[in-house]
Order: sequence, then structure tokens, then C-alpha cells
Amino acid sequence: MQILWTIALALLAAHAIVLLVYWSVGLARIHRSLKALPSARDGAASARQRPCTEPVCVIIPAHNEAGVIGELIASLRQQTHPTVRFVLALDRCTDDTLKIARELTMGDDRFEIIEITECPEGWAGKVNAVWTAFNASDAAKNASHLICADADTVFDPELVAASCALVRDRELDMLSYVSDLSARSWFEKIVQPACGVELLYQYPILRANGSGVHRRAFANGQFMLFTRDAYEQLGGHEAVSEAMLEDMALARLAADLDLRVGIFMSDRMLRVRMYDCWDAFRTGWKRIYIDCAKRKLSRLQRYAWRVRWVGTVLPTCAFAGVLLSIIPTSAPEFARWIAGGLCALGLGVWLVAMGYIYRRGGFPLWSVPLNPIANWLLGRLLFEAADDLESGRPVKWGGRSYLIEPR
Repeated sequence: MQILWTIALALLAAHAIVLLVYWSVGLARIHRSLKALPSARDGAASARQRPCTEPVCVIIPAHNEAGVIGELIASLRQQTHPTVRFVLALDRCTDDTLKIARELTMGDDRFEIIEITECPEGWAGKVNAVWTAFNASDAAKNASHLICADADTVFDPELVAASCALVRDRELDMLSYVSDLSARSWFEKIVQPACGVELLYQYPILRANGSGVHRRAFANGQFMLFTRDAYEQLGGHEAVSEAMLEDMALARLAADLDLRVGIFMSDRMLRVRMYDCWDAFRTGWKRIYIDCAKRKLSRLQRYAWRVRWVGTVLPTCAFAGVLLSIIPTSAPEFARWIAGGLCALGLGVWLVAMGYIYRRGGFPLWSVPLNPIANWLLGRLLFEAADDLESGRPVKWGGRSYLIEPR
């Protein structure tokens, strides 16, 4: 029995060592990324010192967004950039989105509303809405900078000015942000942090800002800014007409053209509530991961196993090792102390890393201990995404169904 207890403690300690190394490296990379790259707030400071004056057009595609469009419009009306215009591309809306938009933009000539009644075959709804608005709006055609943003976003008053300053200061062709996600519902507080961490694991922010073979093309469709020349080089949204994730498709095109792309933290200047119910949350994140995995079944399945091992098994083993080192067993005392110390160290580094990530992301610290559960659910979500892809189950999104085939 003594041997069995000793082996169990050794195995738990081994897992704790992996946890310790994994998150020590992870924390170092997070620190290096945040130190190396500016945030939207750095752009705001630059804009205040040296204001930008170029004409900017913000296009907002919206399909049945009555619940969120009001907060977005209120934030757009507060923008400090002097020459910004806004185009609301209302795509086949059947709720009160149009009524709310008209009421809230009345008297503000910076706003233009374009109603879209149909989506052609071979086009994704959001992509068609942006492209239709771009071609129908004089403000969009005459702008030197074009911003595409989602209807569930909320802009800080200085966000447009900050973004233009970052593009100017860093001589960029395209800019996007890692936004701050809301934490209202249980799944936003518990599961969403794990989803965000996994996405940034797959697309490290430093590599997204890189070039050449080390570049990992990434963009967040919640906010994308293009210079006019870059947008024309890309071929506009027409070039990605069928893409369900147009942001990733445009990022990959930009990488192929060797355009200069900046991906920065929004630092609370761009807030987003992505999904208002659990079903929409599951559907939306599955859609994201399928495209990020380039529709490869084996990759999704591999991600699912890794998430569960790193996110659930490792911290659970470290916690179990701490408990077993305290509880009297027949294992030698020195083995209990060594194993317990290693497990406590691994668990401590993991808690520090999670606490830092949750605090930066605006998630409640009380949900940190639930992170292993969150990663188990995330693993299930990734397995479901692989199953949807393999079975040919269509994805319903933005008023349309999309049949996605594996590659």
C-alpha cells in the first residue's frame, strides 16, 4: 500500500510540474506581449497629443440587433474624432432594429441608415451587408479609413481617434483589437474566459503582429480598420463573399499580400457582448473554432483533448496532490512533503496566471476556481464542433444556414 500511495503522489507531482512549467512560460509570454505592443489607450494618448483629421467611415452590419443597437449608437454619438461618419447596414431585420436606429440617430447628420432586404446566393449575410453599404454610401467611398464593427460592440468615446493614431504611428494598413467581453450571464462569467484564452493560444498576439513565415494571420471582426489603399488591395469584402468568418479570411488575404497588420488589446475601450443565451454562445464559438481550425477535424479533436488535459486534468491533479500530502497515508513523509510542495507550487502559479487573466479580462475572480469545469465544457464544445463538421450539420447564423465541409 505504501508503494501505491507513493506512486500516486509521484504521478500527481509530475502533473503539477507540467502545470508549473506551462503557466510560468504562459505568464512570461503574456507579459512580453503586453509590454511589446501598444493598446488602444496608448493610441488615445497619441491622438490627444497629435490629433488625426482624416475622414473615417464606420460601417455597422446589423441583423435583428434591437437589444444592443441602442447602446452602440449612444457610444458612436460620443466619438471625438472630428470627421467620422457612421453607416448602419440593417440586414433583413424583422425586429425593431430599424425603428430604434431611426429614433436614436435623428438629428445627427453623421449617421446614414441603409436597409438591405436580401442576400444573394454565394454571399454570407454580414459580408454582403458591409459590401452593399460600402458601395451605396458616399461617406464610405470618400473615407480614407474604413472601420467595420459589430452591432454588439460599445465604443469608448476616443476609440476611433485612438485607432487612427495607432495606424498613423505604426504605419499600418489594417488594425484590429482583442476586445473586452461582457460578463453578465453564467456562461460569460465561467466558460467565456476559457474560450478567449484558447483562441489566443491558437493565435498568439505577437505572432499575429509578426511577418513572414512566423506570422499567424488573425483579426477580430468585432472591430477592423482598413486604410483605403489596403481595402482596395484586398478587394474589399467582395473578395471574401462566402466566408462565414470574414475577419479571418481578410487577415489571411492581408498576410498573403504582406500588408502591415496590427492586433492590439482594446484595454476596455471596445466592449462586446457576443451572445445573450447559452445556445447562441455554443453555436457562435463552434463557428469560430471550426474556421480557426481551417475546418480540419483532427485539429479540432486535438484542441479538445489538449484543453481538457491542460485546463482540467493538470490543475485537478495539483489540487489532489496538495490534499493527499495533508491527509495521513502510508506514503513516506518525505514523499508527501516533496509531492505536496510541488503540487502547491504548480497550483499557485496556475492561480496567479488565471487571476491575472481574469482580472485583465474583467471577469469575476470568484470564477477562477471553476476554470477546470469551464475547460471541460470547452473541450465538449470543441468535440461538438468536430462532430458538426463531420456530420455535415449546417451552421445557422445571421439569418442564414451555412453548410461547412471538412478539409
